[in-house]
Amino acid sequence: MSQQNMSLVLYFVVFFGIMYFLMIRPQQKQAKQRQALLNGMRVKDRVLTAGGIYGKITKVKDNSVILQIADKVEIEVAKSGITSVENRDITAEDAKKNGKKNDKNDKNSKSDKSDKNNQNDTGINLEKEDSPSNSKQENT
Repeated sequence: MSQQNMSLVLYFVVFFGIMYFLMIRPQQKQAKQRQALLNGMRVKDRVLTAGGIYGKITKVKDNSVILQIADKVEIEVAKSGITSVENRDITAEDAKKNGKKNDKNDKNSKSDKSDKNNQNDTGINLEKEDSPSNSKQENT
């Protein structure tokens, strides 16, 4: 083999090595995490679907889950349609095993407070104001 062909082969090997570490390997890792998420879903987990619906799992089937989205309202969703597990009801046994407290209520209250602060900081008044266009319509 000539020197030119060896350098060309070396460039291809380096290129595919870079592609593997920058693209293929992270995708494989992400796919494993997603599969673990889908296989680890349990009853009473709060999840988010791809359609933006929050619900609590009431039953887990082979390829789908039953979500309670409101009182007495349940829907069946494919497991592949679940994008994330938002929070889990941590039992006392799980907390002891993991050495963590049940921070579910703290997490929700913090997010609710930040949402309220964001609404107040925007300065948008949602009440109907009297504007010239509204007063013209009312007068005619």
